[in-house]
Amino acid sequence: MNEQISARRWLMTAVGAPMVQEGFLATPDAGEVVVAIAGCGVCHTDLGYLYDGVRTNQPLPLALGHEISGRVVAAGAGAESWIGRAVIIPAVLPCGECEQCKRGRPNICRKQKMPGNDIHGGFGTHIVVPARGLCPVDETRLAKAGLTLADVSVVADAVTTPYQAVVRAEVKPGSVAIVVGVGGVGGYAAQIAKAFGATVIAIDVDDAKLALIGQYGAALTLNARDHDQKSLKAKISDYCKAQNLPLTEWIIFECSGTAIGQTTAFGLLTFGATLCIVGFTMDRVEVRLSNLMAFDARAIGNWGCPPELYPGALDLVLDGKIELGAFVERRPLADINAVFAEAHSHQLKRRAVLVP
Repeated sequence: MNEQISARRWLMTAVGAPMVQEGFLATPDAGEVVVAIAGCGVCHTDLGYLYDGVRTNQPLPLALGHEISGRVVAAGAGAESWIGRAVIIPAVLPCGECEQCKRGRPNICRKQKMPGNDIHGGFGTHIVVPARGLCPVDETRLAKAGLTLADVSVVADAVTTPYQAVVRAEVKPGSVAIVVGVGGVGGYAAQIAKAFGATVIAIDVDDAKLALIGQYGAALTLNARDHDQKSLKAKISDYCKAQNLPLTEWIIFECSGTAIGQTTAFGLLTFGATLCIVGFTMDRVEVRLSNLMAFDARAIGNWGCPPELYPGALDLVLDGKIELGAFVERRPLADINAVFAEAHSHQLKRRAVLVP
């Protein structure tokens, strides 16, 4: 009989309702592991489930949370080699066996499991997940980087999702990368693009966020409240001319997850541009899709990140090319309802990591 571990988790029971705690037995089946959670990040997507009525694939009640790090404490048959190891759990776990996975498109695997959506998530003491795709964490390097295992939980979405976007958009030295929305995911998108050699232009409506990302990668910061769409694009064009940067093939990352941010990002299309949609909103926007044709531009959606890209993203963190410490704050898991309320009312200045 597989080992059973007494555990607790916080459940979403209804839209807008406070989450409630329950006890459960964490029991791994073959190919699965039990991870004692070190930390779980609070993501914009979690807020969408709890406050906006975005549907989860598994019916409620459900534990949310998909940015998870921790230590493997039990394993089912075939996964015993993971016991004792520090890991990051990918936010989306593809099956690895289907036709899409074998063709190198794990993001569209129809058997994928997303913690906090398809299966119970990481707002708890333990979680049961497939061992396939786990990202090991070198704890010696982690300590040298001045980080805790809880801190790197945010690698599982806030870092890896924009990392995949940067890889897919083919950012390289000489690229102009424009990031719309630099709180959370966008702050990491800016840092990753800089690490890949791009000149980064950051756009937001919060001067404090712009000042912070100006310290960690952005060459130019612009507050969208100070410009209409035409003057915003003109400001970027003038900067590129002054710095001898290209006026074509800009790579635009929409990370705000807002309708106005998406409209702003689309309005920055230029010849040969690549528009990467990284943020999520339920709101609709009105755009002229013919601009993609006229500019010979392309738009790319970005869902999660394949597990095989996680080590590269984690290396950037552990090598100090992505700053985590200035962008996260650890909070007790017991304060989950208060933290969600703060995040929903935009009171948090950093991404909250809930620690059991």
